[in-house]
Amino acid sequence: MTTAALQPSRGLGRWWTYQRERFPLLAHAPLIAAFSGAAVCFSALLRGPGAEVAPRSLVVAFATALLFFFQLRVADELKDADDDARYRPYRPVPRGLVTLRELSTLAATGAAVQLGLALWLTPRLVPLLLLVWAYMALMTREFFAREWLRRRPVVVILTHMPVMPLIDLYASACDWLPAGAPMAAGLRWFLIASFFNGVVVEVGRKIRAPEREEHGVETYTVLWGARRSIATWMGAMSVALLCAWAASRQIGAGLLTTAVLGAIWLAAAVAGSAFAARPTVARARWIEPLAGVWTLAMYVVVGIIPFVMRR
Repeated sequence: MTTAALQPSRGLGRWWTYQRERFPLLAHAPLIAAFSGAAVCFSALLRGPGAEVAPRSLVVAFATALLFFFQLRVADELKDADDDARYRPYRPVPRGLVTLRELSTLAATGAAVQLGLALWLTPRLVPLLLLVWAYMALMTREFFAREWLRRRPVVVILTHMPVMPLIDLYASACDWLPAGAPMAAGLRWFLIASFFNGVVVEVGRKIRAPEREEHGVETYTVLWGARRSIATWMGAMSVALLCAWAASRQIGAGLLTTAVLGAIWLAAAVAGSAFAARPTVARARWIEPLAGVWTLAMYVVVGIIPFVMRR
C-alpha cells in the first residue's frame, strides 16, 4: 500500500470512517441498548411488582453506557499506540486519520456529558460515575504493570473484565437510585453474568484461523491454540448461563432463559468444537457472531422480555 493511499482527507468525513472501522455504531448501539436497558428493567423487576421504569432512566443509562464503551475504545487506542504503529499501520490512528489528542478530547467531552446526565437524573449517581472512570483510568495505565500483565493473558482478562459489571452496576443504578431504593441483593447474579459475558465477547473476537493471524497481534489462538481458546470461550459461556439462570429465576423467568440461552449455547458448542477440530477460516467466522448473539440474547431474555411481559 502506498503512502498516498494511507493519507485521508481532513474533513468531518474522517470521523465517519473512524467510527465505521473502530466503533461501528450500527453494530454497537443495539447491543449497548440491550445491555443498559436490561440492567434498568431487571433492577425494576427486583424492586417489586409495582415498580415502574422512568423513560429518562433508560435514556441516561443508554447514553452513559455508549459513552463508556467509546471511552474504552479510546483507552485501547492510547495503550496500544506503539503496537499499532509497529504492527497495524492500517488502523486510523497510525495512518493519520485521527490523532490520539483528538480522541482524548472527545472522550473528555463525553465525560462532561455523562456528568451532566448523572446530575440531571440524580446527583447520587456521581460517586458511581467516578468509580467507573477511576477503573477505566487504571485500565488505560495497564494497572501500572504493563509488561508483567502482557506475559499473563489470563490475569489481563481478570483485571480488565470487572469494568463490565461496573458499567452494568451504573446502568442499574439509573433505576434504583432515583427510586430511592437500595441495590437489590439479587442483582449480583446479573453482574457476575455480565463479567463472564465480557469474557465471551473478548475471547470470541480474538479467535482466528491460522491464515488470518497477524504478526505482532496476540490473539488467544496464538497464545493458547484453538482447543484451549474454544474451551475457555465455552467455559465462560457456561458460567454466564448459570448466572443468568440464577438471576432470572428470581423474577420467574428461569425457564425462558434456559430455553433461549441453552439453544444458543448448543449452537456455540457445535461451532466451537468444529473449529477446535479443524481451525479453518470458514469455521472461525461463526465464533465472534455467536458471541454477539449470545450477549444480546442474554440481556434481552433476562431483563427486557420479563419486564415487557409483566406489563
